[in-house]
Amino acid sequence: MYPVIYDFGEISILGFSFHPVINSYGFMLMLAFYACYYFLNKDLKMLGHKSSLAGDIIFAAAVGGIVGSRIYFIVENFDQFLKDPFGMIFSGGGLVFLGGLMGGLLAVTYVINKNKLSWLTVADHVAPLLILGYAIGRIGCLLVGDDYGLPTHLPWGIEFPNGIPPSTYSVFQTQYPWVDISSFSPGVLKVHPTQIYETVIGLSIFYYLYNKRKNIKVPGTLFFSYLILGGVERFCIEFLRINQKYFIGLSGAQLISLAMLAIGLWFIYNPVSQMHENAAGKK
Repeated sequence: MYPVIYDFGEISILGFSFHPVINSYGFMLMLAFYACYYFLNKDLKMLGHKSSLAGDIIFAAAVGGIVGSRIYFIVENFDQFLKDPFGMIFSGGGLVFLGGLMGGLLAVTYVINKNKLSWLTVADHVAPLLILGYAIGRIGCLLVGDDYGLPTHLPWGIEFPNGIPPSTYSVFQTQYPWVDISSFSPGVLKVHPTQIYETVIGLSIFYYLYNKRKNIKVPGTLFFSYLILGGVERFCIEFLRINQKYFIGLSGAQLISLAMLAIGLWFIYNPVSQMHENAAGKK
């Protein structure tokens, strides 16, 4: 259960009763989307677009992101899905960023094509906001005790006795048997606060990319730079996280991060505009 920030109490409308609350993770998620809308709307207005375009893009990113993250979560935990499909689909957790990134990009691409805009131009303005939303979302993960790292003896390790799941010795034994906890005593374990690591790194990447957006010489440069920086960040942080490793000692997130890095590097050194020029020259 996520910590509650505000409880609206029991509400009855037309004979139907419900009890809405705002939890800490949901609040940070809303804050992430609003922050992205604010910066995107500001940039698109400078380019002469209506405010509704930023709203359409953020809405598409939200819907596509939620669907994509849920699909990724199910694929990564398919054995659990087979045991409890409805529980996996409708549970409150399972918002995996990399799945959300893929789903969100597909949905945003639809909006871009519908409005007959340049994909690379819009992507350059969206790129810094992807990592901003990610960084803010990680604060939400910290508040609810989700997505923490490996057990550690370091002084800045954090205990999550009420985490999702709790960072206890027994939980690691049953849910994460691949993690070595032989040097730890039974009870609540201190773990790497990877949420804090990622928030700090993510905000640093956002600052770098956002200040670069007005000096774009080749369309797509900023977006593919994001793929490189975001891919490196996630690849490295995975070594401190508890995700199971599948292939050559790498997790699923690391394999996707390597793909992001490869795509980013390819297009940085082979710009789309350059490829078009080469193609035109061969005709």
